[in-house]
Amino acid sequence: MPAVAPLIAGGLTLNTPVVLAPMAGITNRAFRRLCRESGAGLYVSEMITSRALVERNENTLVMASFEPDESPRSVQLYGVDPGTVAAAVRILVSEDRADHIDLNMGCPVPKVTRKGGGAALPWKRDLFADLIGAAVTASREESAKRGIEPLPVTVKMRMGIDDEHLTYLDAGRIAANAGVAWVALHARTASQLYGGQADWSAISRLVDHLAPTGVPVLGNGDIWTGHDAVSMIQQTGCAGVVVGRGCLGRPWLFGQLAQAMRGEPIACDPNLAEVVVVMRRHAELLSDLYGEDKGCRDFRKHVAWYLKGFSVGSTLRRELGLTTSLAELDGLLSQIDIDQEYSVEAAQRPRGRTSGQRAVSLPDGWLNSQAIASSESEILQEAELSVSGG
Repeated sequence: MPAVAPLIAGGLTLNTPVVLAPMAGITNRAFRRLCRESGAGLYVSEMITSRALVERNENTLVMASFEPDESPRSVQLYGVDPGTVAAAVRILVSEDRADHIDLNMGCPVPKVTRKGGGAALPWKRDLFADLIGAAVTASREESAKRGIEPLPVTVKMRMGIDDEHLTYLDAGRIAANAGVAWVALHARTASQLYGGQADWSAISRLVDHLAPTGVPVLGNGDIWTGHDAVSMIQQTGCAGVVVGRGCLGRPWLFGQLAQAMRGEPIACDPNLAEVVVVMRRHAELLSDLYGEDKGCRDFRKHVAWYLKGFSVGSTLRRELGLTTSLAELDGLLSQIDIDQEYSVEAAQRPRGRTSGQRAVSLPDGWLNSQAIASSESEILQEAELSVSGG
């Protein structure tokens, strides 16, 4: 396979045009370090809310923190009010907390969309434009005060609410005209959640649609292997890929992605003995971040992803999902029959959330107009309150 060109946009240069998708409860400093140790790319923080950042919420400030050697530092910001989003961006720039800001416009979680936020928001073109414009302007103005190049602002979104209410072409053009560095498209609608197959042809259409603006498009959806990433780029013309569920329990995927992007042979997935070493390293990093008890508890959700495709007894799996200390984890890991090779099928099998088609929860009358009404603005404020604190 030929090498993939670097992504150069908004002052950022990604020699490996791969982005770790922000995932709540997953892409903390510990997991990002594992991924960085394995490969190359841009590793985005967990989503933080603009309101919580402006209010100096302690948990949010922790989520928006980075290791000393982490560069570029990438924060995903979520907000529904242009003024609050602008204030949050100014904090990130003025306090030197980030090198890149990604705006979340694709969250399909019902508690967010039923208030008009997340993936429901691009339907309201005027508000979407105001939010993107506020973030880009705040970045430019605050960066100018510091005498630095503007921090690049990007946007991640879905195709739309459902097949009858697609927004990605209009939203992509609005974002490009506002001055974003790139647009990332998860090639599913909100109603699809994480089920079915991503529609890569939508990524192709967005690439063509934004070609006159010069703003690159990144593709997201069903990247399980290095081959998948190269295939998406070749099939759609996108400038890079965003990887989410494919790396759950597989942080080494980023090494394989880097090899694929360079046109090199792609290394095989590790055997179980090597996976166990990564598991222990992950738990240790989480313990360093949160303290041993909380870190080991947080690690529990990763166990099934790491062991997917391996023969490990149900009793041992269950006990691994109840660990509260590194010593306990060590004792359980020592009981695993590590003489097992990685299953190719397991590597290509969906992991994480796989829920499928369902109606999107929206405010009453949301779809009647693509302009935001004053009554809807009041409801919308609750979309950020429901996730305030990060």
